[in-house]
Amino acid sequence: MDTASIRAHDSGGQDSWAAMSADAAMPGEAARSDEAAPSGEAGDPRACRVARTAPRAFATEAVHAGRDDLARQGLHAPPIDLSTTYPSYDSRGEAARIDAFAATGAEPDGPPVYGRLGNPTVARFETALARLEGTEAAVAFASGMAALSAVLLTRSAMGLRHVVAVRPLYGCSDHLLAAGLLGTEVTWTDPAGIADALRPDTGLVMVESPANPTLAELDLRAIAHACGSVPLLADNTFATPVLQRPAEQGAGLVLHSATKYLGGHGDVMAGAVACDEEFARGLRQVRFATGGVLHPLAGYLLLRGLSTLPVRVRAASAGAAELVRRLAADPRVARVRYPRLGGAMVAFEVHGDPHEVIAGVRLITPAVSLGSVDTLIQHPASISHRIVDADDRRGAGVSDRLLRLSVGLEDVEDLWADLDAALGQGAALRKGAQTPSEAAVREAVG
Repeated sequence: MDTASIRAHDSGGQDSWAAMSADAAMPGEAARSDEAAPSGEAGDPRACRVARTAPRAFATEAVHAGRDDLARQGLHAPPIDLSTTYPSYDSRGEAARIDAFAATGAEPDGPPVYGRLGNPTVARFETALARLEGTEAAVAFASGMAALSAVLLTRSAMGLRHVVAVRPLYGCSDHLLAAGLLGTEVTWTDPAGIADALRPDTGLVMVESPANPTLAELDLRAIAHACGSVPLLADNTFATPVLQRPAEQGAGLVLHSATKYLGGHGDVMAGAVACDEEFARGLRQVRFATGGVLHPLAGYLLLRGLSTLPVRVRAASAGAAELVRRLAADPRVARVRYPRLGGAMVAFEVHGDPHEVIAGVRLITPAVSLGSVDTLIQHPASISHRIVDADDRRGAGVSDRLLRLSVGLEDVEDLWADLDAALGQGAALRKGAQTPSEAAVREAVG
């Protein structure tokens, strides 16, 4: 398939070129994981973390991380442990392990104790995600918002309640910060103002790149430098570690709504934070105290989802790039936004009524969320970002005519036929509409 290139325009007004080739390797696929992981005994939630001497490609890691101990146990598929509690005849030993967890947040040695302290199936997913993101650890939660809440509570417990954040963020993340629901205070700024916004009580800098829903991209390495000693939390939900690994660019915390691409099938709700072991210990303590634990079945589905993540992202990205090319050449479309790093998310503004487009799709599912094998479309100003103040929303580039498309694995011709019908003919025929040749050079955010 030929490379599809489009004129790109970022939120700062600088032109660039965005290109996606179906035959090109994704950035994450070039990465190899060669660091050794601690080993464990069979039955230990950490038993899948075995040492290796040879590096493995990203695609191989996606299939095998979190499963390295299975063959030695005579297993092929990871077991699902649904236990909420675990027997022990050594109550003194249990007391010592619980005391150690309360003091340090380290995972208890030996067999599991209680479901809120940890689960072997969930631990497999955490191990796999950490290896894909290139971090020491990962901590899973019941949702992406539970994961973000745990990060904020961990920092607040240290007296660091101030957050510096760059819009746009996911609507509920924005609301959680702006409303101060967890006792935090937020300073909104642009990337250039991060260093000046830091205070002695700043506990976190939060960004999302590509951003939801505008797909604006940020220079994570430059932002991490501006943060100094303050941890940078980068929401990597849209890109996934297939396209970028924020930890390699200086982000200390990598946030995921695992409900999206990591699960990949629209049937599991989860969140996760990939980070170093020191921060993970605090997150585990907050998870234990607040109860935002991930169900073991969800952990199993997420681990299964990771094994096909590179293949799904690659295929969906190729379809998205072709749809971007067609949308950018369509006179009914005012603007197309697509990130330089590629991916399966597309944002576009229409000349006509965006609600009519939502109502007109038949193959594409008109629903919130993203990252599933089927294509979804939604109107951010009505759903995902409705909770954000209208002026703040528009100021972040989320216009009332913006639509967000999460491209799935369907044939691109079928998707285009559905979009073409939903867009209708009204905007193309209105007075002053651009011709297709003029529309072909319209800008898409890079």
